[in-house]
Amino acid sequence: MHNTRRMVLLALFIALASVLHVVESWLPLPLPVPGIKLGLANIISMIVIVMFGWRDAIYVAILRVFLAALFGGIFLGPAFAMSLSGAIGSIAFMAYVYHHWHRAFSVIGISIIGAVVHNVVQITVAALLVSSITLLWYLPYLILFALPTGLATGMTTLYFLAKVPQEIYR
Repeated sequence: MHNTRRMVLLALFIALASVLHVVESWLPLPLPVPGIKLGLANIISMIVIVMFGWRDAIYVAILRVFLAALFGGIFLGPAFAMSLSGAIGSIAFMAYVYHHWHRAFSVIGISIIGAVVHNVVQITVAALLVSSITLLWYLPYLILFALPTGLATGMTTLYFLAKVPQEIYR
């Protein structure tokens, strides 16, 4: 792929992920468990893993979190630390599974794994930030909601990848 095309596509993915991240924070979810999100920006992360690899996915995620934190006014706060750590942890794990186990797990399965890892990392960072292990009681609820959201983001990713001609990114 030409370097200019790659840079333009990555810039578009950074912009899309940033917008999805910010818009998602505006959506009120009528759920009894606070802090649950759909993980819309993770669709972009999985697409970038498949199209460009883990390094570019980490790059896109870091820039997405920084831009969304600046737009949302949470830059360098606890929510920023949780968001950044969750994004990096889930992308690293999804990329590992995609690279080494892609025959055993579909994009949907990898997305579900990423959603679970994202929540585990975020709640662990939150527990470290407040110096209280009692926050870990919240983890089973987060994992329970990570399953359908990971399924939805994985299905969306699969749909997108089926529509994009491989010549664009190969």
